[in-house]
Amino acid sequence: MRPDKVGIDAGGTLLKMVYEESSRFHYKTYSMDNLQSSMKWLKMTASGASFALTGGQSEFLKNDFFPNAITVSEFKANCEGAAFLMNQEGRTKENYLLINIGTGTSIYLIKAREYTRLLGSAIGGGTFLGLGKLLTGETDFSKLVSLARKGEAAAADLLVKDIYHPSKPPIDGSLTASNFGKVRINEKVSNEDKIASLTNMIAETIVLLSMQSASHHQIKDIVYIGNTLKNNKLLKNRLEHYTKMLGLNPFFIQNGEYSGAVGAFLSL
Repeated sequence: MRPDKVGIDAGGTLLKMVYEESSRFHYKTYSMDNLQSSMKWLKMTASGASFALTGGQSEFLKNDFFPNAITVSEFKANCEGAAFLMNQEGRTKENYLLINIGTGTSIYLIKAREYTRLLGSAIGGGTFLGLGKLLTGETDFSKLVSLARKGEAAAADLLVKDIYHPSKPPIDGSLTASNFGKVRINEKVSNEDKIASLTNMIAETIVLLSMQSASHHQIKDIVYIGNTLKNNKLLKNRLEHYTKMLGLNPFFIQNGEYSGAVGAFLSL
């Protein structure tokens, strides 16, 4: 059975697809560097289908491959796709922040089914890949995630308790005083430690930005999506830990990295 509708989220790094078959959603991801492979797959399996496109490369795809496709704003697609996926999990919420950690990070406010983009940050998956390469020479996302999982951020990060030692610190001693601040005095920092520290820095930055937005708009629930979270247990752990530390409620959606593609699909 060929799919008759396909939603595509074409970002700077990845192309994500969603289609429905036998009343079930199916998900596929391709690298934008391997675009011809994804187009070949679509030609074989979805010829004659209707397409909806979103993401930074959506106009390029429309012009070169899908002249009859509709385009959906990334903002609309992410918010509506995430809401749909949450509803599928029985997690319907009226008011929350949606944090999309892609190449960079975008923060959306959802209130009573209306959504507003609040702000963005250049810290995100692109930072993880770029600094990951500079720090270790590794370029593969999954291998960097594996390195982070085996490392100790505290080997590279200067903690509050390090500054106050041997005295008792006035605040939680496990908090980071300076990301990578211990590298200059610790010559035994491994590649695993470096990427664990990088992951921690990304999580701290995103949570602090989210907290400021949540406080201003009186929001307690924070929903995290984005491909940078895929199989990235350490990043999820750090986001959850810091979010709870600030008195907020973190949520992660199954297949949340496909929110944009799902939102595009729903527009057909």
